[in-house]
Formats: sequence, structure tokens, C-alpha cells
Amino acid sequence: MFTIGDFARHGRVSVRMLRHYDAIGLLRPARVDPHSGYRHYTADQLARLNRVIALKDLGFTLEQVGVILGDEIGAEELRGMLRLRQAELEAALEAARARLAQVGARLRAIESEGRMSTQDVVVKKIPAVRIAELSAVAAGFEPEAITPVIGPLYEELCGRLEAAGVTGFGPGIAYYEDAGKGDGSIVVHAGMTVPEGTEADGVRVHVLPGIEEAATVVHRGPMDDILPTAQALASWIDVNGHASAGYARELYLECPEDRAGWVTELQEPITRA
Repeated sequence: MFTIGDFARHGRVSVRMLRHYDAIGLLRPARVDPHSGYRHYTADQLARLNRVIALKDLGFTLEQVGVILGDEIGAEELRGMLRLRQAELEAALEAARARLAQVGARLRAIESEGRMSTQDVVVKKIPAVRIAELSAVAAGFEPEAITPVIGPLYEELCGRLEAAGVTGFGPGIAYYEDAGKGDGSIVVHAGMTVPEGTEADGVRVHVLPGIEEAATVVHRGPMDDILPTAQALASWIDVNGHASAGYARELYLECPEDRAGWVTELQEPITRA
């Protein structure tokens, strides 16, 4: 048998917690010394302790844990519950990382206000180009809405082009338009420039019209950090007496595995204000 201190150490819990579990009848000691009142536990009780902690981490109250253990939940069923909870926590962690990245991008935009040069903005005509594309609807134009949509689109598009034996495609061009539902949703078009005669199952191949006059700027770095560049472009458009004529296209000039090395040109159609 183990003393309560030794059992707590082996179970990776506190003595105070074990005393509480004893008090509410959730995990009674195997033996209590009638003279000293010292609690003693057996190694077999670690299995019940593991279930108590696991169920508590799943979000159950201690009262609910007692009921579940009273029904003698099986190891396989418990493993299934833990796997489900693990998946939920991983999804929450990924969402938190995405929110943190967007907070960082917004902070960098604030810090760069008034300091980011607009001298690199170039006005030019964008020629028409043949592209193969896949499209889907995003809930909005916010990065947290666009990113989960556009990434899988490009993965699927490149896979279909490769399966069709298309070679020499690229660079990528993404463009956007209102979905027309009145709820702020956006149609995301993920395209790759392709040679004439390209065909691939489930892929739309067409000529993307050119832009007669576009304000353009080159962004270097991951797309998560594009906000300061996009807002510098917006400032240039406003200050120079222009008006935006639609969403900016994104021309992906360089896309190495390390996203810090990405080079993207923003191409925003403009008119005279």
C-alpha cells in the first residue's frame, strides 16, 4: 500500500485533491488507520484516479464523474471520449493561434501608420491572362474567413492540374467578388496561369480580363502580414485622387515553402475620384 503522499506522487495529483475526493466519496482510500487516521491506497486505485482526472478534464463536474464511474465506463469508451476532447482542444488551439496571428497583423498595421512608404506604388495596365481556377464562398473578407478557404482551393487546384498532366502552370492569381447574398460573404477565386489548351476535370479554364488601370504594390512576407501593405495602398489611392474600383487581385510571384520569403503583388483597379 501507499501513503497518501506516495499515492499522490504516483498519480500526479495533490494530497489536497485526494482528500477532497475521499470527502465526496469519489475515491476512497483502500484503508484508513483507525488510530492515526492516515489514508492508504493500492496501486489498483490508480486506474480509478486516472478516470476521475480524465473525465474532469473532459469538462464533467465531479458529481457527473461519480455517476459515470458508477456505471463502470469501459476503457475503450473512455478512450473515445478523450480522443473527441483532444480533437476539440486542438481545434480551439488552432483557432486561438489564428486569432493571435491576426491580432499581430493588426498591431503591425497600427505601428506602421504614417511610417510605411507609398512611393513603391505603381499604376499600370494589367493584361488579360488565361487561368485555371477553383472557387468557393467565404463568410467574409476577413483573414480568418479567407485563409481556411483559399488554402484548400489551391491544394485541390494544383492536384487536379498535375493529375491532368498540366505542366508549367503558375504563378497563382487570386481574385474576389461579392457573393451577392447581402450577408458580406465573398466568392474566392483561386487561379493559376496556364497555357492555352489546358483542360482538367472539375476546373474552370478561362481568360481573366485585364485591368485598364490598377494601383499595384509588392508585398514581401506571409499573407498574414499583408494588412499594412494593403492599407498603405489604400492610402495612396485616396491621397492621389483615385477611387477603388473593386477588390485587389493577388499575384503570387514567389511562394517558397518558408512563407517569410513570399512575394505578392497587389493589383487594385482604380478610377478617378
